[in-house]
Amino acid sequence: MPIDAARALAADPRQGEIGWDHKDVQLYHLGLGAGSSLHGNSLATDPDELRYTLESKLHVLPSFATVAGAGMAMLGGLAAPGIEVNLANVLHGGHSIELHRPIPVKGRATSSSKVAAVYDKGKAAVIVLRSEVADADGPLWTSDAQIFVRGEGGFGGDRGPSVREELPDRAPDRTEERPIREEQALLYRLSGDWNPLHADPEFAKLAGFDKPILHGLCSYGMTLKAVVDTVLGGDVSRVRAYRTRFAGIVFPGETLRIRMWQEPGRVLVSVTAAERDDAPVLADTIVEHA
Repeated sequence: MPIDAARALAADPRQGEIGWDHKDVQLYHLGLGAGSSLHGNSLATDPDELRYTLESKLHVLPSFATVAGAGMAMLGGLAAPGIEVNLANVLHGGHSIELHRPIPVKGRATSSSKVAAVYDKGKAAVIVLRSEVADADGPLWTSDAQIFVRGEGGFGGDRGPSVREELPDRAPDRTEERPIREEQALLYRLSGDWNPLHADPEFAKLAGFDKPILHGLCSYGMTLKAVVDTVLGGDVSRVRAYRTRFAGIVFPGETLRIRMWQEPGRVLVSVTAAERDDAPVLADTIVEHA
């Protein structure tokens, strides 16, 4: 059987050393559109944007956790004992991050990765890959990638939780639009996700798309930046946790429409593609904050 859930869950965590510095952080932020004159009508020299781009003023957006240490290392869990799947059937279904404290601009840390759960959805399996990262001062973040594997269900396992967030029955408290530059996927992939789906038109066509699509985790980071810049007053240290479900695709050149509903201690978010009749991009999205 391609997936042996018991074996995968019993496997020892994989340990690894990761490191990053201000250049990695700046590159990641630029890949999210920081400093762009198209971004919220800001100028590249706007003080609010320099927090993302200038080393002397730099802070770290918490979603940087998804690319720290060359990025996507968590997906190495797909090579864990008991996991044998065709990567062509793999989709990134959702992602969550829990912050234990702000991420430093420069750091070295130990990453411990494991298969935290395997769910049987009938025609598909969902594998939860968990990475726990700590430095010399203690835990930094815990990251869960929900990996959807088509054709690998039906093994009699637990179906797992069905987490759906109902949005408030009222107008959003804030709506932001974030343009995606035509070259943005080419820049974002330099942070570590080299999948040609996001760069090669011929590869994209083989995958069923007219042209390369934007990374889901780029939309994820752009959305968190919009929430931090508006609702949280630009203070990244207020973010405690952030989770989403990838509900659809978006193309470079399109615009993310980000709707926000504020509740005590959290912001509920809906993200759509503005030019395609608000086609879903991110759903079940919550930013928990101090």
